[in-house]
Amino acid sequence: MKRRLSVYLEPALMAQLTELAKRKKQTMSLVAEAAIASFLTPDDLDRREAAVTRRLDRLVRQADRLERDLAVSVEAIALFIRYWLTITPSIPQDFQAVAQADGRDRFASFLKMLGQRLASGTKVFQEVIDDIGVDASASRTSPK
Repeated sequence: MKRRLSVYLEPALMAQLTELAKRKKQTMSLVAEAAIASFLTPDDLDRREAAVTRRLDRLVRQADRLERDLAVSVEAIALFIRYWLTITPSIPQDFQAVAQADGRDRFASFLKMLGQRLASGTKVFQEVIDDIGVDASASRTSPK
């Protein structure tokens, strides 16, 4: 059941309404009702804005996870370097050539293993997260 509404329009707007109703061969009430419905219904711009907002929210969450992962990675590398520098003894001059050759072999093995891990999609970082029981979706940790 429709309800009655009385409105006051500027003369120019009334003329536009009258002209559009004549062209569409509709009543002015029907044209006005359609215009009001169109105004009250979300349009494409609103839907696009909502979609962009959802995408931005998702990107912010991804950036937060990346920031957290980077902070953990930097901290882990720093701890490893400190540990390695603390426990690694100096190599006498006579053994440095042998140690450098061994280092090159070890580095080649490291690169091979890294290539295999990257190709397989297995990530050590995720294994560490799983091993220590940290919820990967938990709020980001801020570096200190």
